[in-house]
Order: sequence, then structure tokens, then C-alpha cells
Amino acid sequence: MLILSIDTSCDETSVAVTDGRKILSNEIYSQILIHKKWGGVVPSLAKRAHEERIGWVIEEALKNVGNRHACSLQNINYLAVTYGPGLAVALEVGIAKAKEMAEKYHKKIIPVNHMEGHIYSCFAQNRNGNPKIEFNFPYLALLVSGGHTELVIFKDHVNYQILGETIDDAAGEALDKAAKMLGLGYPGGPVIERLAKLGNPHYHEFPRPLIRSKNLNFSFSGLKTSFFYYIKNLKEEERVINLNNLASSYQEAVFDSLLNKLELAIKQTGIKNILAAGGVLANLSLRRKIRQLVNKHKGKVLFPPFKTLYGDNAAMIGIAAYYKAKKGIFVKDVERLDRLPRLCL
Repeated sequence: MLILSIDTSCDETSVAVTDGRKILSNEIYSQILIHKKWGGVVPSLAKRAHEERIGWVIEEALKNVGNRHACSLQNINYLAVTYGPGLAVALEVGIAKAKEMAEKYHKKIIPVNHMEGHIYSCFAQNRNGNPKIEFNFPYLALLVSGGHTELVIFKDHVNYQILGETIDDAAGEALDKAAKMLGLGYPGGPVIERLAKLGNPHYHEFPRPLIRSKNLNFSFSGLKTSFFYYIKNLKEEERVINLNNLASSYQEAVFDSLLNKLELAIKQTGIKNILAAGGVLANLSLRRKIRQLVNKHKGKVLFPPFKTLYGDNAAMIGIAAYYKAKKGIFVKDVERLDRLPRLCL
């Protein structure tokens, strides 16, 4: 089953061709250089860049499938598109393109939630069908990205239960904002990670919001505010000298918040098969801490098997779409397909 999938949920234009769980192509056009000078994603610029590039990215995805399959839209069985959550004006570009192709080539559209795409990214395979990981339901999924932070029970294919989510900022956003406060540029997460490796995580004990709460929601707004006022009261010389320590201790607070809720979810649900996905999971230190936590509870953890699957990408959307197609989940009225503002699974 060949599926061409589109993801324009934020600042990356991505198109992929998948065959079940196998990724045949996964093209990503990043807008980082466009938004870098503004210190964050500018919606109007993101929309324009998507509109300018989406046609070219589709062509590249079809061209790079390889010799195993014909590289034309006529040979594609279904189209899939991210319909939320994400940046509204960005999502609309991908949705409009999917509608246009569905009408022109008489294809059905599979609507995919961006967060379920992250869940399925842990089961992706290359063209040769590796890695050969079998499903062993249920799973507890920790999804951590620039715009979203959630804990979800993955009960069975296309069957989810949200246990907790952020009540304000996402973990990735908190890291990006801290980097901006320190004058480190955008995107901030990777810079914070590099500096944190050289710093002392116990230099300053920043707060861990909701740490004593028994619910599974996250909060990072208070932590971000605490960091702002702490560095505001530092002399410039102190801030420069302790840049690594500031990054390390702040990152530690963000990660402690994630790990605390993950451990609480393991205890409350008894589920020890863990999935961890999303852009923030590209951080090696966080992955190591999650492995240690899961090992302590004698469980197993899966991360996306390929580097390109941590951030926003269309391949994970195509994999999720495959299982939705098997259940007959298609857009009933293409003209009425619109963006989904939040995770509704």
C-alpha cells in the first residue's frame, strides 16, 4: 500500500512515500534559516515558505522513492495529511494541497493527527523492513516536542487515551525560550544541549512545577518565569561565566519534570512498554535518563529508529495513515476537511 503523506504542521515542509511501515522517501525542507533572525517561527513567513516549496518537495519525494516502485501519483494508493495540531496557517497549506491532488488524481485522503504520527514513528522501518520490531500493546507514550507535551496510552492501532498534557507551555518551547533569554538564537534546544554537557546540573535548583501533584499534566510556564528573573538579577559577567551551568541546571529542571510524570504514569497504569518521541527526544541526555528510569521499572522503551523521525516529518504521518487505512478511516467529505486545533483521539 503506497501512501504519499504531507506534513506542514509548523516550519518544515515534508512529504514522504511509505509502504506500510517502510519509508521509501522522506523529504524535508527546513525553514530554520528563514525564522532564525526573528528568534522563532513567524506564521506569515512559514505559510509563504510552505506555499513556495510544497510542490517541489512532492516532486522530490516521488523522485527519490527508487526503483522498487513507480514514482508517479497515479501509482499512489492513498494520500495522507496532517490536519492538526499545529500552526494554523501552516497546516492549511498542506491540507489545501492534499485536497487539490485528491480531486485531480481521484485519491482518498487519510487524516492524521500530528501526535499519533509521533507515536508511530517508533515503529518505522527502512526499505528493507528493518528494524523488525513487533507491536506489543499496550504502550505508554511520552510525546515531547516544541509545541506539545503529552502522555498517552497507545491501547491498540489507532486507539489512544490521553493521560496528561501541558497546561501551558510545551517542554520544547521552554527550552527554546531559555536559549532566547540567554541570547543563544533559534532553535534553542540543540544549543542548550551542547552547553549543558559542559555545565553543572546542580548549579541552581530551578522549580519543578506540579512535582507534588498526582495528576499527569505538565507545566513549564512557572519554570520559564523563574529562569527569566534569575538571570535578570545576574551581572553580565556572572551570566557569561556560568552560561554552561545555567543551561545545564535549567535543562535538568525541564527533564526532571518529564521524568517525574513518566514515572508516575508507569506506577498508575502498570504499563512498562514505553514509547518516547518528538523533537525534544533528539537530546541524548534525555534519552539516557528515560532508559535508566524504564530499566529501573524493568520495562522496555522504544525511540524513533532514525534521526530524521524525531522532528516534524511526513514519514511518520504515512505510517500512522497505513493503520488508519486498514480500518477504513478516510475523509468522507474532502471539501469539509479542515485543521484540527488539538489532539482529539
